[in-house]
Amino acid sequence: MKVLIVSTLVYGLVQSATLMLTALGFSLTFGLSGVANFAHGGLYLLSGFLAWGLVNRLGFTFPLAAAATVLLVALLGAAVYRLVLRPVRGIVLSEVISTFALGVALVEGFRWRGFTTYDFSLPPLWPGEVEIAGVSLDMQRLGIVGAGLVLPLALWAFTHHTRVGLALRGMAQDESTALAMGIDSDWAATLSLSLGAALSAVAAVLLLPLGIISINTGYEVLLVALAVTVLGGLESTAGMMLGSLLIGFAVVITGNFVGPHLSEVVYLGALVLVLGLKPSGLLGRSKEIEERV
Repeated sequence: MKVLIVSTLVYGLVQSATLMLTALGFSLTFGLSGVANFAHGGLYLLSGFLAWGLVNRLGFTFPLAAAATVLLVALLGAAVYRLVLRPVRGIVLSEVISTFALGVALVEGFRWRGFTTYDFSLPPLWPGEVEIAGVSLDMQRLGIVGAGLVLPLALWAFTHHTRVGLALRGMAQDESTALAMGIDSDWAATLSLSLGAALSAVAAVLLLPLGIISINTGYEVLLVALAVTVLGGLESTAGMMLGSLLIGFAVVITGNFVGPHLSEVVYLGALVLVLGLKPSGLLGRSKEIEERV
């Protein structure tokens, strides 16, 4: 029983860090630009296959391939804003449709090209394993926990204590005032899309070595990112972290004590509950419906 409790705590933390990394790019993009990037899952999948191609086709070492993947996907994120989102900027429904269509095109493009076998996998960045209170944990998962703690804190420091970060926050909070202060809205949105895409690539190169690169991962990642960010509050990084912890431990507890087949229901259940009880999310600052009417 003691081992089961320790295992639940350890793997609950791992699952929470996994969800945090999965949702971080989506949450950051929305928080800094107001754009819900529904191509997030497609960019995650693209990052996995790009890293795989660099390793297996061009002979890159995996650390080098991971760094190159993050850089290339960051540039792609900037291109997505300039080519796809800029013409429809400010039209929320068009932004959602265009990014969702791009995400589906990326995912289904890989399916069409035959990337559907079990041959696609990435090596771990950190091989080996450790033992924590009798529970074995591989170094890759330990690294994921570390990244899940460091990245949100680093992004908080960037957005609160650098001129660029403060400019992005200013644009997100009051675009008219930010424009009057000389901040270019297209520059801010381009940078936020680029950072969000880079974070989706970071998540991919850290998480995909835990299994195979599956086409359906693109859709699953988008669902997870939505569940976590909606639960915590779309514009709140702290809320996203809290949502990751709640869902992460809920998934592990459900899997250990109820049944693994019900774990996936937690994501959808979290979405339904929070939208019904507190649409702005746990730490969201959006006005509730009774305040808007």
